[in-house]
Amino acid sequence: MNFADSIGTANELIWSIPLIALCLLAGLYFSLRTGFLQIRHLPDMLNQLKRGKESEDGTSSFQSLMMSLAGRVGMGNIGGVATAIAFGGPGAVFWMWTSAFLGAATSFVESTLGQIYKERDPDTGEYRGGPAYYFEKAYKHKARRLSLIYGILFAVVTILAMSFFLPGVQANGMASAINNAWGIPTWVTAIGLVILLAFIVIGGVKRIAHFTVVVVPTMALLYVLIAIVVFFLNFSDIPRVFSLIFGSAFGAQPVFGAILGLAVKWGVQRGIYSNEAGQGTGPHAAAAAEVSHPAKQGFAQSFAVYVDTLFVCSATAFIIISTGMFNTFSGESWPNDVIHEGHGGLSTEVEPGPGFVQQGLDSVFPGAGPTFIAIALSFFVFTTIVAYYYMAETNLNYLTRKMTNRLAARAMQRVLQALVLVSVAYGAVTTAGAAWGLGDIGVGSMAWLNIIGILFLQGPALKVLKDYREQKRQGLDPQFDPRKIGIENATFWEVRADEQVKRGPREEPFEKQLERD
Repeated sequence: MNFADSIGTANELIWSIPLIALCLLAGLYFSLRTGFLQIRHLPDMLNQLKRGKESEDGTSSFQSLMMSLAGRVGMGNIGGVATAIAFGGPGAVFWMWTSAFLGAATSFVESTLGQIYKERDPDTGEYRGGPAYYFEKAYKHKARRLSLIYGILFAVVTILAMSFFLPGVQANGMASAINNAWGIPTWVTAIGLVILLAFIVIGGVKRIAHFTVVVVPTMALLYVLIAIVVFFLNFSDIPRVFSLIFGSAFGAQPVFGAILGLAVKWGVQRGIYSNEAGQGTGPHAAAAAEVSHPAKQGFAQSFAVYVDTLFVCSATAFIIISTGMFNTFSGESWPNDVIHEGHGGLSTEVEPGPGFVQQGLDSVFPGAGPTFIAIALSFFVFTTIVAYYYMAETNLNYLTRKMTNRLAARAMQRVLQALVLVSVAYGAVTTAGAAWGLGDIGVGSMAWLNIIGILFLQGPALKVLKDYREQKRQGLDPQFDPRKIGIENATFWEVRADEQVKRGPREEPFEKQLERD
């Protein structure tokens, strides 16, 4: 068995039916337990993005959202949607939407846990947190050894995924899109990308936050606006688009009936790859936020899932399906066994990925499609890789935070930075199939560990949600003291609550604070 076959076998093992079911059922379970907060607390999501402020040690909720979106909005939103349609049919889009809606509740739970158990970086003072931290701390008082082992396992898997498995997918998509648009060799793109990344990743979390807060919303908004233009220019085709999506999602259309299982698989798999709900990446950015109550950042990260999938991924799907620039292949067998050709006349030789979207836009804006997608994807990919590095660094920090030799810890950080840059360079020049296979292994491994973990550790997140709702009913701006609701080992918040007591309570009604702010 060669390396490519080994990747394929591992990918099939990880992304089997049990993981698909786990993602969907966990999302449904958390939706029920939280009273469908993804609908009920939509106003809180929007208010938190508007009112959150940064501090010297933490980012604002909006900055943390942008950091989170930097990791979410990338190759998965363009190339990932295209591959889902190519191998799962248009119905895969419906299952992407489903995974996003249910995943918003999962994202709240994991991101709230990230806030509850965050720490200060001993070197920089910045907030750090994520699944490794909450796995270790949540049950430290009951199962110290098991919690520590599980936290270390997740940290190691995440470092490998974020520094080796996933960056290559992003770099490959960017290099491919640039080559399609301008004929620039992939090795040239690799060199340029490595140089730019080296400047950003050495600057730390605050530089990452300030960079992403400008780039991510600008490019995402522009991309969605272009999709809206395509939507209205192809308005007469919209009923057909929705018919294809909903009909093939349940096998109602005979041509797609044989791949119904693949529609679910590719929809959920690419949905999780894109919006990352349950994968365990969102809590890293969530923990960096400066908020007065963990639930606030949980709401912000839930909204990130909506932005990623319901807005950006949907934009890609509408561009591809409305222009007819897609082909669907049976048994994931590109370029053979075509079971459906879109009406746009896309050659079956076009590899599923950014090329679908480039050709779709080119059919509406002749000559401009490949260029625009290459530019948009370049920004998306760049910010995504930066976010990957931040998450890899956070987990390395988790493993080294108690080392007395800080010089050795910083040396390991430099090694990590070099590994990410090498992975990016290699991914840009390798084949797309190998890159996607490695990326899926990384995503799936993290999802298995994190979802199982938060199903056991959900208690503190649910207590926090209840505490938030009770304080809001009293007309207060929710403040958090973990000891009042029986949460242990949340030392950061215990210290913060004690400091607030020394300064004196803030009893000003929440409504008056809103008026003043």
